[in-house]
Amino acid sequence: MRCYMGIDVGSISTKGVVIDSDNKILAQQYIWTEGNPVSAIKKVVRELHKGLPKDSMIVGIGTTGSARNLAGVLLGAKTVKNEITAHAVGTLSVHPEVRTILEIGGQDSKIIILENGVVTDYAMNTLCAAGTGSFLSSQAVRLGVPVEEFGKYALKSKNPAKIAARCTVFAESDLVHKAQIGYKKEDIIAGLCNAVVANYMNNLAKGKTIRAPVIFQGGVSKNAGVKEAFKNATGKEIMVDERGHLMGALGVAILSKKANAVEFDISQLDKPFETKGTECSRCANNCELISIYKDNKLAETWGSRCGVVE
Repeated sequence: MRCYMGIDVGSISTKGVVIDSDNKILAQQYIWTEGNPVSAIKKVVRELHKGLPKDSMIVGIGTTGSARNLAGVLLGAKTVKNEITAHAVGTLSVHPEVRTILEIGGQDSKIIILENGVVTDYAMNTLCAAGTGSFLSSQAVRLGVPVEEFGKYALKSKNPAKIAARCTVFAESDLVHKAQIGYKKEDIIAGLCNAVVANYMNNLAKGKTIRAPVIFQGGVSKNAGVKEAFKNATGKEIMVDERGHLMGALGVAILSKKANAVEFDISQLDKPFETKGTECSRCANNCELISIYKDNKLAETWGSRCGVVE
């Protein structure tokens, strides 16, 4: 059976799926990246491989996410795509009617606008932490509440606190102030959920028309408080697919079907893999060159602005 693997490597988590020719998911994995994408990729791929039927053969590999290029070199992937394309393709394969994709991950967020199954507009935020999952996680530690329980707390609130949404510094200052004057934890948490959505709407979604059906993805989509805040902010029903965290991996697996089929050899994961950084001195740019060595051989070099590698 011919199968196709998609790997989505983010700063917080690494996801992977293997699909058959009909896009049915045969195996899936989700683990924390923990600052070591190479180790996370290897672990995900090995676990995916274990979960496949014995008669299966992986003939296509695609990678996406912030470490997609690194993953592509490590796995010998012929398909390396950005997150916008991967999420759109994956989501449309499950929800062909969707017109707006809202996505909030651990370190970034994105919005994708679609018309008739085609991406017509998008935006990504990789700069402001106040609109991401890492912001909620850090505030959960401050409040002594597991971030997994934020949604439950937020939905109990009758009087959400007004938390500044423009940046993490102001938001944290506001949070401390609200706690000191006696706001309940559920009201502060509901305020934080509203702040994340306000930041998203004022930055990524500004000037964009959000049309239904709307689907919410990324790790933060598991937070019922943020989902409710999006519903209130947009006036639209918000769908959350239980497999929403896998849509990038699913999309790039589907896209890998278009490349020339090559059987994947899992033994290549045992070969040495190393990244080395050097500074090029050929010109005044002094570019930082990132060299990838696979099986002790130079596989790829990135970072040269003039195209010359020392």
